Amino acid sequence: MLLQDLDQVLQVERRAFTAPWSRAAFLGELVENKLARYVVAELDGRVVGYGGLWLILDEGHVTNIAVDPDYRGRKLGDKLLRTLMSLCAANGGRKMTLEVRVSNTVAQNLYKKYGFERVGLRKGYYTDNKEDAIIMWVDLSPMDRVTAGGERI
Repeated sequence: MLLQDLDQVLQVERRAFTAPWSRAAFLGELVENKLARYVVAELDGRVVGYGGLWLILDEGHVTNIAVDPDYRGRKLGDKLLRTLMSLCAANGGRKMTLEVRVSNTVAQNLYKKYGFERVGLRKGYYTDNKEDAIIMWVDLSPMDRVTAGGERI
């Protein structure tokens, strides 16, 4: 993700989430946060999805994955997750974690497909409706389930 992608990323963010991040939040991630890595999915020169993670020691923490609702069902979330997993492993990451809404079974199934397992629950995690979040982790050692990916897909 580049600074020039930000307007389109914010469009995806607003369409994908009920409590979207602000421009300032993304700017902070891209410009100030040395731990952050973000990628975009583009179709015909348009940003239609993105994903991000923080690289902390030998772990990756997925901050978000979003696909524009008009482009869902095309395996873009799948490609974004694989890219983040490859990026984490390429930077010495051995494990990854994320939080997902208890109601988001589509995302949970995607994460399970790549070996993420439920390990806990964060009560009232989401600020918009106080929904709980499932905490999931995956061991990246068996990288045969992840294909190498660049920072732009």
